[in-house]
Amino acid sequence: MPFSALGLSAELVRAVAAQGYTQPTPIQLQAIPAVLARRDILAGAQTGTGKTAAFTLPMLHLLSESRARHRGPRALVLTPTRELAAQVGESVRTYGQHLPLRAMQIFGGVGMGPQVDQLRRGVDIVVATPGRLLDHAGQGTIDLSGIEFLVLDEADRMLDMGFIHDIRRVIKLLPQRRQNLLFSATYSREIEQLATGLLHDPQRIEVARRNTAAETVAQLVHPVAQSRKRELLSHLILTGDWQQVLVFTRTKHGANRLAQQLERDRITAAAIHGNKSQNARTRALADFKRGAVRVLVATDIAARGLDIDRLPHVVNFELPNVPEDYVHRIGRTGRAGSDGTAVSLVSPDERGLLAGIERLLGRRIEREPVQGFEDVEAASPRAAASEPRQQRPRSVQPQPKRHHHPRPRTERREQAPRDGAQHSRGRGHTGARSGNRRRPAV
Repeated sequence: MPFSALGLSAELVRAVAAQGYTQPTPIQLQAIPAVLARRDILAGAQTGTGKTAAFTLPMLHLLSESRARHRGPRALVLTPTRELAAQVGESVRTYGQHLPLRAMQIFGGVGMGPQVDQLRRGVDIVVATPGRLLDHAGQGTIDLSGIEFLVLDEADRMLDMGFIHDIRRVIKLLPQRRQNLLFSATYSREIEQLATGLLHDPQRIEVARRNTAAETVAQLVHPVAQSRKRELLSHLILTGDWQQVLVFTRTKHGANRLAQQLERDRITAAAIHGNKSQNARTRALADFKRGAVRVLVATDIAARGLDIDRLPHVVNFELPNVPEDYVHRIGRTGRAGSDGTAVSLVSPDERGLLAGIERLLGRRIEREPVQGFEDVEAASPRAAASEPRQQRPRSVQPQPKRHHHPRPRTERREQAPRDGAQHSRGRGHTGARSGNRRRPAV
């Protein structure tokens, strides 16, 4: 079924065709008619399934058909990260290029002044992160009383990142009568509770089994000694002539170091993580998209919401500690029906993490040793020498001298910083959410 058969306006069909899309994805086939019928939506869809167009296209259609009842924005899309807000905003402008609708993004990390000026000039669609949106609401620079559409994109991520209280505060600022669309890659008790309080008689849509990777992503494990991971990565990129590779590390320092090492191997690379300024992150992503940078090294926090068309390769330089993060990582490739490859470089100490990922997926990921880089660490003389020695019998074992051994310094895994000191202090927010989570910079 072509897009023209879904009931969308000719302007939208023309914009979609200009992007090279001819057939709707499964989520679009189900969601677009439901949204056009003014139904609330609870959609379970993995990243890369085309869900952004699934809510953007019908929302643009309905907004263009009706007149504004208020001066302020008429549609609000909430996202967990700055990057995702930027991506959704770009999609809104691309698909709505032939329509007289104005859209903008609102997120932290940049000055509020230009955002205030744009709001004063008038806007129909706002794509925002919760923290900065509440800043504007608190300062009276945005009027949300005319919102007709509310979209929660990647709702599970927003809850994981501790935004539930901010989401509820935003909802209280909206009119009771509106259309609500909730998209989530996974379902949980918290998601069900949020949906129950937010959605009215929703149409449920689920196009992928929960916590599963997209079928278009080929998954592969290369066993390798920890000390040779960087060497193997460079080998794969150069011998395979990989031109666009997204690489995941666990830490910010690790991302910086790996990018520098790849540059020494004459592979253009940039790092993106929470310590980078928003301008630096935007510039690195833009360079990666246009091919000026071959490898983008990212942490999980920074990579959430990255939307890169036809990204061919994702590499787990280090496996994530949380199995669900693996699904989100490799979902950066194989998007909207395109094929992609997800490669994991797994050292002996990560075999437990790999087992947890395979339990989540319900399948074994194929192992493929690379010639010259086979995992020999566990059997090597050096590794054997590093094994703890058997204690000698007590009768002959000398009493060791007592020494103080300071605990080795270990780098903390990247934690999401707060949404700006100005936001937390200005509203008296602590940033604390579920457990010990802190609100991230978005």
